[in-house]
Amino acid sequence: MTNPQAIFDLTGKAAFVTGASSGIGLHIAQMLARAGAAVALGARRTDKLEAAVGKLKAEGRNACAVPLDVTNPESITAAVESAEAQLGQPLDILFNNAGIVYTERFLSQELSEIDKIFDTNLRGAFLVMQTVAKGMAKRKSGSIINISSSSGLRTGGYMSSYGSSKAGLIHLSGIAALELANKGVRVNTICPGSMQTDMMAAFDDHGLTENVVKRIPMRRVGSVSELDGVTLLLASAAGSYITGAVIAVDGGQTLSWM
Repeated sequence: MTNPQAIFDLTGKAAFVTGASSGIGLHIAQMLARAGAAVALGARRTDKLEAAVGKLKAEGRNACAVPLDVTNPESITAAVESAEAQLGQPLDILFNNAGIVYTERFLSQELSEIDKIFDTNLRGAFLVMQTVAKGMAKRKSGSIINISSSSGLRTGGYMSSYGSSKAGLIHLSGIAALELANKGVRVNTICPGSMQTDMMAAFDDHGLTENVVKRIPMRRVGSVSELDGVTLLLASAAGSYITGAVIAVDGGQTLSWM
C-alpha cells in the first residue's frame, strides 16, 4: 500500500527555482526546501537571495543562491552549473518561474517593452528549460514545472505582450513534454491567477485590482501558499504519470467572463 506522505517527500532531490528573490518563486523555494529538497535559488537580486538562503540554512535546510539573468544564455549555463556544484548533485526539479509583467493598452505598447517581456517570459523560460532538460534527459529523470499565467489562457485588456508571452510558454511546455516523455522527463505548466504578490501592483497602477476581483468567481485574489499542493504533486513521485498538463490555480478566473 502506498504511503500518502512518502510519495510527496522530496528528500534526496535537488531543485532549482528561478525568479526566487520574491513572490511566488521565493515562497516555492522555501516550500520545496521544507519538503526535503536541496534548493538553489536563482535571480538577479542576489542580496535578497542570500537573505532567504540564510534563513533556510538556519532551519537546517540545504540551500544556495546563484546569480541568474534569464535573458543571458551564459548566465543560465553558469547558474545551472553553480547550482549543481553547490548542492552537490544534479538537478531533479526545475521550477521555471522568472517573469515580468507589463500592463499597457495594445496600441500604446513600445517595442522596447514588448522585447523585454518576451525575452524574459518566453525566450528566457525556453533557455532555462532547455539547459536543465539536457542533463535530465541524460539521466532519464526529472520534473520541469513552468509557471505561466491565467492570462495565457484567456484574453484581457492591457495584457497583450504579457498574455501572449505566457500563452506561448504553455504551448512550448506541451511540445517539450511530448519530446521529453520517453526520456523520463516530465514537463507541466501551472497557470496562477491573480496572486498576492508584488506583480499585483501593476494592476493597482491602473486602478484595475477591484475590477479583477469582481471577475474572479471566488471573489478574492489567491495566496502564494495555494500553489503548494499542485507544485508538490508535479515535483514528486505523486505526479509520476503526469506530463503535458496545464493546471489553472485561479479561483475560477479563466471560467468567468462576467
